[in-house]
Amino acid sequence: MAQDLFQSPDYYNIDDLLSDEHKLVRQATRDWVKRDVTPIIEDYAQRAEFPKQLISGLAEVGAFGPYIPEEYGGPGLDQISYGLMMQEIERGDSGVRSTCSVQSSLVMYPIYAYGNEEQRKKYLPKLASGEFLGSFGLTEPNFGSNPGGMVTNFKDMGDHYLLNGAKMWISNAPFCDVAVVWAKNEEGRIHGLIVERGMEGFTTPETHNKWSLRASATGELVFDNVKVPKENLLPNKSGLGAPLGCLDSARFGIAWGAIGAAMDCYDTALRYSKERIQFGKPIAGFQLQQKKLAEMITEITKAQLLAWRLGVLKNEGRATSAQISMAKRNNVEMAIKIAREARQILGGMGISGDYSIMRHMMNLESVITYEGTHDIHLLITGLDITGENAFK
Repeated sequence: MAQDLFQSPDYYNIDDLLSDEHKLVRQATRDWVKRDVTPIIEDYAQRAEFPKQLISGLAEVGAFGPYIPEEYGGPGLDQISYGLMMQEIERGDSGVRSTCSVQSSLVMYPIYAYGNEEQRKKYLPKLASGEFLGSFGLTEPNFGSNPGGMVTNFKDMGDHYLLNGAKMWISNAPFCDVAVVWAKNEEGRIHGLIVERGMEGFTTPETHNKWSLRASATGELVFDNVKVPKENLLPNKSGLGAPLGCLDSARFGIAWGAIGAAMDCYDTALRYSKERIQFGKPIAGFQLQQKKLAEMITEITKAQLLAWRLGVLKNEGRATSAQISMAKRNNVEMAIKIAREARQILGGMGISGDYSIMRHMMNLESVITYEGTHDIHLLITGLDITGENAFK
């Protein structure tokens, strides 16, 4: 079993911008990842299996709903702490971070922000503790980048709602206990419904044959005349803006998480370049390899500063959806480019499961697409700066 020798790069002394609490949260998460994630994750990725034993550990370090108040079972941390947690967890694996992002930003956040007090008290403590695992149903077979076109719908049957439709590419779906599902009512208005495992007609078939996020469980949410109690409707926000608000929170976490994957690839490549001897000296001594490594640390540093500033704005309640979108797009693109360059530094060894780089590279191919594709985020920025809508 390979030893985890990761050392976090901080070329611009960004730690000076963090509080003591931020550093403690990061260190606790990093220690957990080194102990419980990196020693096993390559094996689980090779077997395309989610390591369910990590759920309790994720709950213990506060990775489920870090910013949820303590009265509902969360740690009550700020947004930078949330980002640092996602950075450390994705340094271990994007799929494990995906589980946290879904649980925190796409399940706990909407219940906290859009739900009523009864829903908060019923679900949030169990989600925070890992007793419940959640999933988020927005994407459909025919509606991904255009979620407003969804066909999943529910009808008012008097004493309950009748839900029909299907969602796909859903993280945590195969074993989720609850799902926050977005569907249209009879007037075409989008609402969130809490669907529970065991409701008749609710099934969650698993998606197989993935080359990416292999250590994460992905599936579908299928609703065949599912009777949903009326008290399971999220009452405090409706319309497409409701699920998009959840995506803002998730995209913020991804903007930080992608830095972790990039850091791991850079750290692996840097260490390898100092050890690998060719033509009588370490390859770190050759100009082309130094160019790659210098560009990597530059891009990581830029992404760190972008994420930190976004975290400050988020804590102040001033971060816009467009700003979050920019950070998600930029940082994931940065990470995937670094993964590809790092793989080249390792040569043939770069494709081996003895190193994390190829797994990160494959995972990031999903991260660059989910929670808004790279191209969609470009158009979000374009709309924000020009005022012209290029989506239609």
